[in-house]
Amino acid sequence: MLSSYLPSLAALVAIAAAYLIGSLSFAVIVSKAFGMADPRSYGSGNPGATNVLRSGNKTAALVTLLLDAAKGWLPVFVIRHFGADWGLGDGVAGIAGLAAFLGHLYPVFFSFKGGKGVATAAGVILGIAPLLGLATGATWLIIAVFFRYSSLASLAAAFFAPAYYLIGGNIAWPLHRTVLVALIVMSLLLFWRHRENIRRLAAGTESKLGSKKKV
Repeated sequence: MLSSYLPSLAALVAIAAAYLIGSLSFAVIVSKAFGMADPRSYGSGNPGATNVLRSGNKTAALVTLLLDAAKGWLPVFVIRHFGADWGLGDGVAGIAGLAAFLGHLYPVFFSFKGGKGVATAAGVILGIAPLLGLATGATWLIIAVFFRYSSLASLAAAFFAPAYYLIGGNIAWPLHRTVLVALIVMSLLLFWRHRENIRRLAAGTESKLGSKKKV
């Protein structure tokens, strides 16, 4: 009787753990480790790699980017590769990825005030399917190189990620409805978190990559 509840219990534990991992705001943690100002106190005030880059410390920004991506990738990767013994499949991996993403947006350890989630979403997508991650990352890079707007590149990547997943489903990677829903929810939340950037892009006042925003 107890065994019938174990998969759902394992799923809840995995999803909760993913949220807690996502709640680690590495922009703040890394900045403190480097002896820098809190990223929430300058620039856009967003605790993310792009704002850390505005400090001028490229190493800290890169470390933040990698760690924010890793916390999205790790839960998905672990569940997809080691979750079968606990009855956890791709659907749970997709929900756990979404939980890690929500942890970054609304971190329990930082008063539920987090970043925009671009790097963490990228990590989740890479964990779901490496080729999907590469396609989405290439989209971000192309837009960023040609237009030099991180926000515009992020919005383009957010738009195309679910589309790529659907188009390549059962061809380049397995297609799972729950994973698709998780990707769509992440995409919508990314657009919501970038609403001010969208207004600035429309007004022509958005900061470009590499620029230092005055406090």
